Amino acid sequence: MAEHPPYPVGLRLTGRRVVVLGGGQVAQRRLPALIKAGADVHLVSPEATPSVEAMADAGEITWHRRPYAEGDLADAWYALIATSDPDANTAASAEAEAHRVWCVRSDDADRATAWTPATGHSEGVTVAVLTTDARGRDPRHTAAVRDAVVEGLRDGTLVAPHFRTRTAGVALVGGGPGDPDLITVRGRRLLAEADVVIADRLGPRDLLAELPPHVEVIDAAKIPYGRYMAQEAINNALVEHAKQGKSVVRLKGGDPYVFGRGMEELHALTEAGIPCTVVPGISSSISVPGAAGIPVTHRGVAHEFTVVSGHVAPDDERSLVDWPSLAKLTGTLVILMGVDKIGRIAETLVAHGKSPDTPVALVQEGTTSSQRRVDATLATVAETVVAEDVKPPAVIVVGDVVAVGPDGTAA
Repeated sequence: MAEHPPYPVGLRLTGRRVVVLGGGQVAQRRLPALIKAGADVHLVSPEATPSVEAMADAGEITWHRRPYAEGDLADAWYALIATSDPDANTAASAEAEAHRVWCVRSDDADRATAWTPATGHSEGVTVAVLTTDARGRDPRHTAAVRDAVVEGLRDGTLVAPHFRTRTAGVALVGGGPGDPDLITVRGRRLLAEADVVIADRLGPRDLLAELPPHVEVIDAAKIPYGRYMAQEAINNALVEHAKQGKSVVRLKGGDPYVFGRGMEELHALTEAGIPCTVVPGISSSISVPGAAGIPVTHRGVAHEFTVVSGHVAPDDERSLVDWPSLAKLTGTLVILMGVDKIGRIAETLVAHGKSPDTPVALVQEGTTSSQRRVDATLATVAETVVAEDVKPPAVIVVGDVVAVGPDGTAA
């Protein structure tokens, strides 16, 4: 048997009896996949790890709390032998052979009739890797190959085109705060499969350079306080390209629904009958402060944080923010799109009770190579923005967490 490579096959175990002998670490690793496969799993073991016991308590497996006994494998389709008793393992292996039950042995792969591959999953595809040379099995190498393939499929560096007809539609993808490595795995995969990408200026621009030449990239950058009809044009572009049968990605900075007008775009697509997928992104409201060493909450300092838009001033009739109430909160205030309004915002907060000495941090171009942090207080932030020439995009953090140092104490 050792002279021939194993024959790879996918077992369909739904509703079929699978016997697992031993309730230790091996069972704990293998049981979730068997449960997910829909197998009728029977665990035979006098003891089990807490995680395995929890599976039994939840009704996911049937636990026979006793040692292996002859006849346990008689009606099984598949068996996993993983006890700490060599004699029991040998006897169970012989029974499996007699009943023609495919059997995996954790203690002696050479005496098994089946091997468990290193597996991984990505969007409906299961990657299973086996070492073909029985004389030179290297589980770590096998796992490394599996990881490389799965990671490539997930992040789009290993592109596997769909050759069957794809359903045209739009994906609203949150690109994260700016660092291209902070886009979600699903977002990066959809970006790699797109025919058209409509990108914001705050999206992870470096990812656009990785797109194949045939992908059409449309610049949907919004210049602040200009191009007032830009959103309508973006909606029209999404609908038109999707109606042409193309796979469209709307690449947005942060999260599509955090001041990103994602719902407006979804409504436009829904009215046009275009299928749409929303892929959440890492919001700059928490990731940018974190990248600058600021926790938006910290034990003993802040038990809450509030995220608001500062794109209109507190005295502007269009403002929907209750600034007087925010001034009374003791937690952290995170302000997006508020660089040019921070002076009036600070004045309003102080006027309604916030201490002028409250720490403020402005983090410009957060998570990118151009990131910089500028510190001030509510009393000095307006002049600091001018003196330091702080430009958008910048996330503004107001509260005592700004002064929390790496040792966890306030400066």
